Amino acid sequence: MQVFLIRHAAAVDETLVLRDPHRHLTPHGRTQARSLGDRLRWHDCTPTYVWSSPLVRAIQTAELVIAGIGGTIAVEVDMDLAPDGSARELVAKLGHVAPDAHVLLVGHEPSLSGIGGLLVGDYFKALDKSEAVRIDHGKLRWRFAWNAEAPALFK
Repeated sequence: MQVFLIRHAAAVDETLVLRDPHRHLTPHGRTQARSLGDRLRWHDCTPTYVWSSPLVRAIQTAELVIAGIGGTIAVEVDMDLAPDGSARELVAKLGHVAPDAHVLLVGHEPSLSGIGGLLVGDYFKALDKSEAVRIDHGKLRWRFAWNAEAPALFK
């Protein structure tokens, strides 16, 4: 199974009126997400599933990344990708997905690095905003920033 971890793009700050779950992407964040999707299109990212945190900024990131990839797949909300979700539960759900699936997960830190650590069985460096990581059958293959010309490869 291929798993792509993506941290949401830049979002507006929380205010007394706009609480954390409702924070939306900034114009810069929208550019980041679209650009990341465009880059992923050229690096074998053809998702079978797209799971996102229920928070607005994560859903918007997922939708813009999919649009950049050129896909039409629906974004499914998974509560275990929320900031208070369970990395272990999410990884258990991945165990029920077909071995040839490509699953794109969009969420937050530190949850994503926790999921990454469980999948690769080792320390996992936190993702920056609008950064993607590809894990191929339990091995870290690359990290890709939204503004990078090419992914940073791992062997």
